[in-house]
Amino acid sequence: MPSSKLTNNDSATANNNNVQLIYAGGTFGCHGKPLSPIAAAEFLPIVEQLLAEQYLPQTRWLANALIKDSSQLTPSDFVHFYQLILAAYATGQRSFVLITGTDSLSYLSTFLAEAFVGSDICIVVTGSMRPLFNPDQLEDYVVDDQSDAWGNLVESIKLAAHGEPGVRVCFARENWQAQTVQKIHSHDFMAFTGHRRAAYPANSYSKILPDTRRQHWLDDQMDVNAQIIERSTQAAVYPLYCMPNDSAVLELQLRSLIDRPASGIILIGFGAGNATYSPAIAELLDQAYERGHLVVSASQCAFGGVGETYAAGSWQYEHHVISGGRLTLPAIFARLLWLHLRFDTPARRRQRWTHSINQATLVRS
Repeated sequence: MPSSKLTNNDSATANNNNVQLIYAGGTFGCHGKPLSPIAAAEFLPIVEQLLAEQYLPQTRWLANALIKDSSQLTPSDFVHFYQLILAAYATGQRSFVLITGTDSLSYLSTFLAEAFVGSDICIVVTGSMRPLFNPDQLEDYVVDDQSDAWGNLVESIKLAAHGEPGVRVCFARENWQAQTVQKIHSHDFMAFTGHRRAAYPANSYSKILPDTRRQHWLDDQMDVNAQIIERSTQAAVYPLYCMPNDSAVLELQLRSLIDRPASGIILIGFGAGNATYSPAIAELLDQAYERGHLVVSASQCAFGGVGETYAAGSWQYEHHVISGGRLTLPAIFARLLWLHLRFDTPARRRQRWTHSINQATLVRS
């Protein structure tokens, strides 16, 4: 573990071999009783000094003005981090570590995985379940030997320095492709799980990307940059959670969304995707499709996804619902959000989703 005697030092000079560190808040940088965030201007130089005392790859902090609890992140905030990383990538940076809170870590990481498809970028997202500094030591910042924060950061930096293209989550000495990751425990150090074998978008990153192709990719992103920012202020993905209620409950929820601007809707069913049925619900799903909403089925189960085996679930696909397959709930949310930001019509969004699924499907771990 690093020394607890801390001083500040100047940031390392940026170059393409540096790992760019982004601090976005979360438990990692909290201190005191009750726990509250340490100001970034005070916190980051201390962490930088700790890193300088170790034999680690060169790092540099990427300036970030958005530091907040991850439970409060919005689509506009997701776009902020996309823009921040995109701007650095355009200058030649390739490897990044993003430190954020664990509440929406799986959502943000998967969103970035969707947004950077086609590039050769390497992004590692991490956080911690306990703060880096001992909250019982109020007079000074003393590294907590019992915390998972330092280990998660060190492992993430090493992983990012390796430079494998794609977006990964690194936690508790493991790492997984972002779109497979779920938070499965509210306070244990092994709070996340995932697997390493996944298809789109993990296989849609280029290990060797010629300069011309990289520039074309950047040009395509920049062409819709303004629209993405504008749409992020209005974009929403609505979850509809099936429970053993009378069908009138789900009917009421669906009806409340029909006249809203075209959006993503996640129908979170039982088991393999079985969902509450009534003729009224079927008709409302047809109306949702006609008005441009993209409705995707998901499972309440952490693993396995949805299928079409049971009549209790297959009926919805006759009413324009798209199967979420084996995608996790965070992955479905992230893909729906990105499609609504990136593409301007319901037809193009649906086409892109279908294209993605046809390109590849998730492989069992």
